Amino acid sequence: MTSLEEFKTLTDAEDYFEFFNLDYDDRLVFVKRFHIMKKYGELIKKAEGHDFGSDEKLLDYYKFSLISVYKNFENGYSPSAAEIWNTFDKPSACSTCSTSTECNDIEEVSHGVHSCTSQPSLSFN
Repeated sequence: MTSLEEFKTLTDAEDYFEFFNLDYDDRLVFVKRFHIMKKYGELIKKAEGHDFGSDEKLLDYYKFSLISVYKNFENGYSPSAAEIWNTFDKPSACSTCSTSTECNDIEEVSHGVHSCTSQPSLSFN
């Protein structure tokens, strides 16, 4: 297994499977990528603040979590509409925030839609 620093650089779902040397179905990951990564991210977040004793044990937790999430989807788990839409109720994190819940610059921009005001505005003029 490789290092925790390497783990922190991963971004794509396939990268996580390859990092842990896990077999996976490309089609399943392609179709369920968003949901797999969302659930996996929730489990990673749960590990924050816990002392696992070593990076190796933390990486074991991350590996088991990925296996667990993947197996749920492989066995037919399908998130409910409420779970999917709940994702969109939360504002996204900006480049200055570590998570959306810590952002102090979030404001409602229109009918319950929130935006981080510290994100630069895009202009196509």
